[in-house]
Amino acid sequence: MQTANCGIEMNFTEITNERFGEKYYKLHHKSGLDIIICPKKDFNSSYALIGTHFGSINSKFIHNGKKVTVPDGTAHYLEHKLFESEEGDAFTLYAKTGASANAYTSFDVTCYLFSCTDKFDESLEILFDLIQSPYFTPETVAKEQGIIGQEIKMYQDSPEWKVTMNLLQALYHNHPINIDIAGTVETIAEITPEILYECYNSYYNLNNMVLCIVGNVDPERVIEIADNKLKINEPVHTESIFPDEPYEVKQSYTEQKLPVAVPLFALGFKEKAPKSFAGTKELICTSIILKAFAGSGSSLYRRLLDEKLINSSFGTEYMEGCGYRTVIFEGESRDPEKAAEIIKEEVIKLHQSGVSEQDLEIARRSVYGEIAYSFDSPSAIASEVINAEFTGRKISEASSIIAEITLSDINERLKDQLDTGNCCLSVIKGID
Repeated sequence: MQTANCGIEMNFTEITNERFGEKYYKLHHKSGLDIIICPKKDFNSSYALIGTHFGSINSKFIHNGKKVTVPDGTAHYLEHKLFESEEGDAFTLYAKTGASANAYTSFDVTCYLFSCTDKFDESLEILFDLIQSPYFTPETVAKEQGIIGQEIKMYQDSPEWKVTMNLLQALYHNHPINIDIAGTVETIAEITPEILYECYNSYYNLNNMVLCIVGNVDPERVIEIADNKLKINEPVHTESIFPDEPYEVKQSYTEQKLPVAVPLFALGFKEKAPKSFAGTKELICTSIILKAFAGSGSSLYRRLLDEKLINSSFGTEYMEGCGYRTVIFEGESRDPEKAAEIIKEEVIKLHQSGVSEQDLEIARRSVYGEIAYSFDSPSAIASEVINAEFTGRKISEASSIIAEITLSDINERLKDQLDTGNCCLSVIKGID
């Protein structure tokens, strides 16, 4: 990776990924916003994603010396309300530019996005107005409760969502990762305009936000629009508060019945987790371990498939953040308990033998290929950029780390993962 002045008058920093030939231009705007642009002249469309480091788990924090606790679901509620302003609804404005717009709230971040093939400048101006024009009144806040209440009920009826949330609730005693992102109908009823403004002023400061743009765009034009639309923000200090979380799981099994044709399962292995994000090397090692152990070419995958215990829905996921880290094996199975039993049996063997050199090389190429493939997706690029900025990881270091990972690195990382004595099985079964 090389970093230098790219020669653009706006004094961007150029970040080059030599292995993939990707270039990013980064600038800390005078408003406080970090702007990262990945020009793709061969793309027909452009994609913009702006995020704030505020998600559902940030329900307790200290802002300007004051300790604040907000109702569960506030981050998601605020995401909904920012689309409204005194001038009208942002979706209506986007419709006039032809852009496709959306937003999402996760456990750790809230992001707003649009993609377009035309009128990029106008759409970017709408995005800047959206994140700078909070408008909350008792009437508008109350109006949203019914809409979000219906969304909450929809997720409560979603087997795919519930199998994961039930797992997190069984794994974690205290950490807010065990609380649904949208909250409950009861908690959102407690949200007021004052609470929304408190959260907005604490986390929606431009110094706490990152904008990533991918596509056929002119970096200088982006900064011109930013100069015209963004207000200068003085930095604020907001510190999120997370409770201590024991290493041990809360319970080892949880089950719920919903209308499903085939049972769903999620087997989670809880790890020790500092109140910080994992480093890139840790993430790469985990990706390689999971690919080698449970990828579609692995002996575990073939065994589960041969015994008709999984189908093509089977996969793995690594969830990590401030104070939580969990490896998850998930999918459909006609016998979830048997599938989980086999996975744990194979995990014990893995710890005894370690990952082999051959499996490492196969998994390394697979993980490397997935990263290379992601560079064809504007949304994947932007999401990875935002994630890297908020976690302190460098945008383009993964490819070089993959090439340098050794078998010793992999098996050392394995020691901290997949503890069969500290896991939980979540199952969704059909209604009798």
